[in-house]
Amino acid sequence: MTLKTKENYLKSMYVLEVEEGEISLSRLGKRMGVSLPTVNSMVKRLQDEGWVRYEKYKPLQLTTIGKKTAGLIIRKHRIVEMFLVKKLGFGWEEVHEIAEEMEHIHSDVLFERMDEMLGHPTMDPHGSPIPDKKSGLLMLQNKLKLSDVSIRCKVRLSGIIHTSTDFLLYLNKKDLQLGTEMEVIHIEPFDKSITISYNKCASLTLSKDVCERLYVEMIGEPQIPDSDKPQE
Repeated sequence: MTLKTKENYLKSMYVLEVEEGEISLSRLGKRMGVSLPTVNSMVKRLQDEGWVRYEKYKPLQLTTIGKKTAGLIIRKHRIVEMFLVKKLGFGWEEVHEIAEEMEHIHSDVLFERMDEMLGHPTMDPHGSPIPDKKSGLLMLQNKLKLSDVSIRCKVRLSGIIHTSTDFLLYLNKKDLQLGTEMEVIHIEPFDKSITISYNKCASLTLSKDVCERLYVEMIGEPQIPDSDKPQE
């Protein structure tokens, strides 16, 4: 197993732990695109390195050093993405594959210089937190999805889930980017699609699937229509 492959396994395990609360062999294999026997063999090798604790029929666990190693790989990835967007003018849909390659470069001074030039950002271009430099730990946040917001709420787009190139290009076409402020003007009871207004767009309907992939933060209190206010 090459070092790059080991690092990709560690990174995938970290993400699974954060997103799903545990790491199963089947979910890890699906994420890595390999068979169960292959992932089983790979995990045993990672255990020999001291990065993983593996017991048959139990969820996998990253050791302290395994978690730190994984977190620092993710940190490099997200710093590279931010550098490409902020300093080199790349679109947020262009940076993932480049960062996938650069995250395996072992040069602390390179990434420290990027971080310094960026002003030590805490988020990447897609609104995902950048792990801590010393511990590799992620700053966990209480995230609200657009699909969880009620009508008349005003929100600001703060993050993207599952940042595939196709999805980011879709958001580009709709002129939706981090920091975009929008108001929920209708929620369709049948399919839970949501209609929003933002910028110069008076009305845009987003599917439930799209709304599930957008993190938002509230702006002020929900506005109550006059017709819903109690009569004095």
